[in-house]
Amino acid sequence: MKISIIGAGNVGSVLARRFAENGHDVTTANSATDPDRLAADVEAAEVTVLAVRFEVVAQLDARVKTALSGKVVIDATNPLTADFMSLTVGHTTSGGERNAAALPGARVVKAFNTAMATTMETGRIGDVPLLLPVAGDDDLARKTALGLAAELGFDAVDVGPLSNARYTEPAVELLIQLAFGQGLGPGIGFVLARA
Repeated sequence: MKISIIGAGNVGSVLARRFAENGHDVTTANSATDPDRLAADVEAAEVTVLAVRFEVVAQLDARVKTALSGKVVIDATNPLTADFMSLTVGHTTSGGERNAAALPGARVVKAFNTAMATTMETGRIGDVPLLLPVAGDDDLARKTALGLAAELGFDAVDVGPLSNARYTEPAVELLIQLAFGQGLGPGIGFVLARA
């Protein structure tokens, strides 16, 4: 699969490396890169991952937004404050829903936003696969994200419509609070226990 990743920070670089290791053709670009090149990368890709700060998505160049129309877009962003210790939206909407509105025609699915970059290397801690919720209104986008997450070792779970990102985004803020506010460190994650 051809995958374009917008963002080359902690999350984008780990996902790029792991997807490439699994045989995917991956391109990465910083959102400030030449918009023509970024739009061409997105146009050529089957899937694009948003691995930038939440507020950057609405500021993407119009050519990039147009190229994303009709494409599967995996939103790995979280609407975090500058100090990462709170959310900027919630309760009646989510960052995922806002990003979908900013990218008309894109098949937006929320995924990879609830794992720390360090745990994305294997999708598990020890032998235990970490929960990776996938929320989206488009069946193809959800199936694509679920498949990619499973390839990386996660316990990928379809959690329903994109509006359920209203619950996954606060969950990652709890993870951040535990990791950095309570000092547990970034090697933590969520597990879904089943009876």
